[in-house]
Amino acid sequence: MTIFSRFNAVTTAAAASVLLSMCAAQADSFNIAVGDGAGGTQEALGKAFIAALEETTDHTASLFLNGQLGDEQATVNDLSIGTLDFSILAINNITPFSPSVGTLTLPYVILSLEDAITVTQGPIGQEMVENTVRDAGVRIIGWAYSGFRVLTNSARPVKTVADLEGLVIRVPPNEIMIATYKAWGVNPTPMAWSETFTGLQQKVVDGQDNPYITVYAMKFDEVQTYITNLRYLFSIEPLVVSEAVFQGLSSEDQAAVLAAGKSATDFSVQFLRNEEETIKAELVSRGMEISDPADNEAEFIKLATEAVWPQFYEPIGGVEKLNDVLTALGRDPVN
Repeated sequence: MTIFSRFNAVTTAAAASVLLSMCAAQADSFNIAVGDGAGGTQEALGKAFIAALEETTDHTASLFLNGQLGDEQATVNDLSIGTLDFSILAINNITPFSPSVGTLTLPYVILSLEDAITVTQGPIGQEMVENTVRDAGVRIIGWAYSGFRVLTNSARPVKTVADLEGLVIRVPPNEIMIATYKAWGVNPTPMAWSETFTGLQQKVVDGQDNPYITVYAMKFDEVQTYITNLRYLFSIEPLVVSEAVFQGLSSEDQAAVLAAGKSATDFSVQFLRNEEETIKAELVSRGMEISDPADNEAEFIKLATEAVWPQFYEPIGGVEKLNDVLTALGRDPVN
C-alpha cells in the first residue's frame, strides 16, 4: 500500500479539450496545474492539500497532471493575471519572475532535506513568499521536497566531470542551472519540461537531471539507463496560489488555504522519507544502473561553487542573501 491510499477520493483531470474553459475558479472548486505525472511528489502535495482543504471548507480542487494547463513557467503568468488558481512547480521555474528564490537553486547550497526544511519554513522562506507576491503576483503556500536532482543518461555511467564530455544534457531554461553545467564543461540544452521525454526518447538529448521520484513518475526508465547520484541541487517544488484569487477569498478561507498548505508541506516531508528508497529500488529493478560520483563529488563541488556562485550574487539580491542562508544552515559565509 502506498502513501497515497488515504487520498483515493481525490480525482484529477478528464480531457484536455475542456481545460481552457475550466481555468477560472468556480465558487467552490479550484484548478491546480501540476507539471509532473502521477506518482510523484507534486501529485502527493496536491492531493494532501485538497484533502486538508476539504476538511475545513466547502472548497475542493482538481489536479491537472503532466502539464495539461501549460508548462510550469507559463502557469506563473496565468496565476499572476488570475486565470489560473494554483500551480505546483519546481522552484527554478519561479526564479525568472522572482530572482531572490534563485538562492535555493545555487549548486551545493541545500545539502539535505533538513537544510531544505530549515530554509523554506523559517524567516528566509517567509521573505521569499513576500518577494514572490511582490514580484510575480503569486503566493507560495506550501513546499514539496523531492530530493536531489540526480543525473540520468542513455549513453554511459558518469562518475567524473570528464565523463560528461560529449553528452547532450537537457536543463530547464534556468540561468543558474545552465551555468552549473557549463562550469562542468558541458554546453547544456535548455528544453521545456513538456518536451523532455520526447527529447530523450528521440535522442535529441542524452540525459537530464531530476529527483528519483520524478524520474519514476515520468517513466524516464523507459528512455534512460544510467543514474549518477549528484547532489548539486535539492529539488524544492512550491505550491503557489494566484494572489488575485487569494485576495478574493474571505479571511476565513484564506486562513484555511494557508493551513492546508502547511498540512501538505508536512505531508511532503514524510512522503519523501517513505518513498524515495522504494522508488530507487524499483528503478534498479527496471534496468537502471546507479553510480556515485568519484571522490565524494569533490571536483563537481569545486567547479560549480567557485564558478557559479559569484555570477549570481547580484540577481539574488546580493551576496548577503546567500550568506543569510549559509548562516541559517550553520555554515561559513562567503566573502
